Amino acid sequence: MVFFTFAAGIALLVGGAELLVRGASRLAAALGVTPLVIGLTVVAFGTSAPELAVSVKAALAGQSSIAVGNVVGSNIFNVLFILGVSALVAPLVVARQLIRLDVPLMIFLSVLLLVLGLDGSIGRWDGALLSAGMLAYVAFLYFESRREHLNQREPGEPPPPSGRAALLGNVVLAIGGLLLLVVGSRLLVDSAVTTARALGVSDLVIGLTIIAAGTSLPEVVTSVMASIKGERDIAVGNVVGSNIFNIMAVLGAAGLAAPSGLEVTGAALRFDIPVMIAVALACLPIGFTGGVIARWEGALLLGYYVAYTAYLVLAAGQQESAVLLRSGLLYFAAPLTAMTLVVLSAQQALRGRAEARG
Repeated sequence: MVFFTFAAGIALLVGGAELLVRGASRLAAALGVTPLVIGLTVVAFGTSAPELAVSVKAALAGQSSIAVGNVVGSNIFNVLFILGVSALVAPLVVARQLIRLDVPLMIFLSVLLLVLGLDGSIGRWDGALLSAGMLAYVAFLYFESRREHLNQREPGEPPPPSGRAALLGNVVLAIGGLLLLVVGSRLLVDSAVTTARALGVSDLVIGLTIIAAGTSLPEVVTSVMASIKGERDIAVGNVVGSNIFNIMAVLGAAGLAAPSGLEVTGAALRFDIPVMIAVALACLPIGFTGGVIARWEGALLLGYYVAYTAYLVLAAGQQESAVLLRSGLLYFAAPLTAMTLVVLSAQQALRGRAEARG
């Protein structure tokens, strides 16, 4: 029965996100914004709606570890798994705007989450700060994209059509998707808590793994399909935008909803949030290596996600090998990868300068 409830929750979340994204994407297209901005906002926010529903529900129920673990785990999953799989399907071109603005913002927010959590909780003032930042970010993207679109449009070109009937239909789709998300999140959280208690696994680990992966399924489907169809701005923008949305909107709303704030455990501060920061930092040099996330880089990201998940499973079972795996990731694999990416980025920069002089 628990498995059926969990599966039903996932199905409703994915179905709801699909309806939400479909309706919202058409609304955004009518506003005349770029595919990258659609990926960073409408698609990213729509596919992150499950995280929002699950984390707010968990916060109201007093299950802070699930709310925080869901966001941190989803951000790790988004970069390592989704970008990894999408890059394996087809190398992903990274737009300059992502490297200049959105990826640095994602890194800043990841570090900010660590700073805000050092006192042991994400309180209502923290939630208000994050929520206000989200509104400012969306407003900036919208007005900047509109300005760029107006500059690029030919004189006399008519605006995109937006009939009243079509507009109403898309609004209904989005609202229907939101309703499915609310019901699905309730089923998912209830079944996950039951599973955690039955297996003796902490809420944090459940949030970091099962719920994080389950609520990120819309991002998986969206980014992989966008990669297959050649819409690579949407594939990468979806992941980066989802991570930004998760920290500012999801944790912001959950922090405002939680009666006594969201508890941030010592385990999350010592390991999981630093891993999230490291994963965000990895996006910057990857973006510099030719402006493309190559297949080998995708395989590397996917391999790290497998190792991270293996560590969580071993640590939950209190296996000694978990300590060895953690040490290997922190002191060998991660520094070696960072050094490799920095060297490749430096080589790319030197090559670019040489071409500019030639």
